[in-house]
Amino acid sequence: MANHKSAEKRARQTVKRNTVNRARRSRIHTAVKAVETAVAAKDADTALKAQRKAESVLAKSVNKGTLHWKTAARKASRLAKRVKATKKA
Repeated sequence: MANHKSAEKRARQTVKRNTVNRARRSRIHTAVKAVETAVAAKDADTALKAQRKAESVLAKSVNKGTLHWKTAARKASRLAKRVKATKKA
């Protein structure tokens, strides 16, 4: 347990930040899953809309510090690749 006033504050901040980051990660997973289900269903229009939403969520998570920018870029790139393949098929 924390012994100093600053350490106690840090512990409180960590708990808050942990819940916020967990919610953000959940939002990311949900957005990515929406794209993947649309791609699996071969629905190009829905996949494109879901991809735009997912890229927005990824960018916001980078700005808030939840994800590293390269991780977000990699995820967005892979989603775009799958959506593009759906358009061709």
